[in-house]
Amino acid sequence: MSDPTWVSTSMPYLTPREKGQPDAWGDEAASRGGKGSQRIAHAGEVPAPEEVAALLGVAAGEPVVVRRRVIELDDVPCELTDTYYPVEIARGTRLAGTGKIRGGAVTLLAELGHVGVRVREDVTARMPTADEREALRLGGDEPVLRLNRVTLDGDDRPIQADLMVMPAHRQRLRYEIRIG
Repeated sequence: MSDPTWVSTSMPYLTPREKGQPDAWGDEAASRGGKGSQRIAHAGEVPAPEEVAALLGVAAGEPVVVRRRVIELDDVPCELTDTYYPVEIARGTRLAGTGKIRGGAVTLLAELGHVGVRVREDVTARMPTADEREALRLGGDEPVLRLNRVTLDGDDRPIQADLMVMPAHRQRLRYEIRIG
């Protein structure tokens, strides 16, 4: 890819895919001439960290399901994403496993009867932890962006929380908002 800055919008990642469509990341990367992939580093039940508990509306330490992924563009790590789900939604489903989910997790959630209708995102910048620096192949002086997203259903219940870390110098986040 010629431009090292990736411009990303959230909308494709919030909408269930049609049957047979690839996941949103692979589709977006291919449309820009790249190869988008991801590795599942871990999946399963964990005690909810405080930050995740607040996003999902559960008690800290309560079990939640997590999928920890390393997102890659042209085989280079470009994002670390931990996606959390309430256990009553994800326990015993493919969300709790390390296998690839055809069409992505949002599509599977919709198949399970959980459709997001509202999303709240918070973006901050900070220096990476040592583990993040190593995983993203960053130098000692390169900051990261941290995007936290919670997706809520029609009854305003949280169905998914994403904690994403990406190199700041290779990202530009774009938000388009329709009013009325």
